[in-house]
Amino acid sequence: MTPRAPRMQPEDRRAALISATRSLLYVHGRNVTTRLIAEAAGVAEGTIFGVFGSKDELVEAAISDAFKAGDLPVRVREIDPALPLRQKLVAYVSALQQRYLAIFGLMATVGMMSPPEHDREEHEASRRELRALLAALLEPEAAQLRQPVAEVVHLVNLLTFSASHSGISDGRPLTPEQIVDALLHGVLLEEN
Repeated sequence: MTPRAPRMQPEDRRAALISATRSLLYVHGRNVTTRLIAEAAGVAEGTIFGVFGSKDELVEAAISDAFKAGDLPVRVREIDPALPLRQKLVAYVSALQQRYLAIFGLMATVGMMSPPEHDREEHEASRRELRALLAALLEPEAAQLRQPVAEVVHLVNLLTFSASHSGISDGRPLTPEQIVDALLHGVLLEEN
């Protein structure tokens, strides 16, 4: 007989179930079973229904959690503002692209075409925060830019989104370096 896991606080149990479900959704989609979730979370299967009314409620909570900003703002804050412009942009695009790829993968496995409607206000607040963080990174180089910083922020985010989505990029997503170079240098050869 295996020893019982230590007793968890309700919010810790909820977080463990959401985390386990979120990971399993990438593999099983909405067909994930409560048995798999319980095993991954290290709890009895009945524990799920003490926290969530149904498996579907837990799956929706895990999907909603996946759309939260997570550690992305922290990763952007860790970008050294003293780096050259290209390196700052590559670091930002790398972090953002990883986030997009995870979200796109989840959406594909669970059959979603757009983010959950009920979290739209929270998602917009996260996008505003990321735009402000990138703007702060770009502000020291504002005099070098042809466009206002706010427009460059928009272009970076837009190009990263579209260049990371396999459906939009015809199955040929761009690397962070390609995204940044296209933005900074375009496609024309340098004039001599």
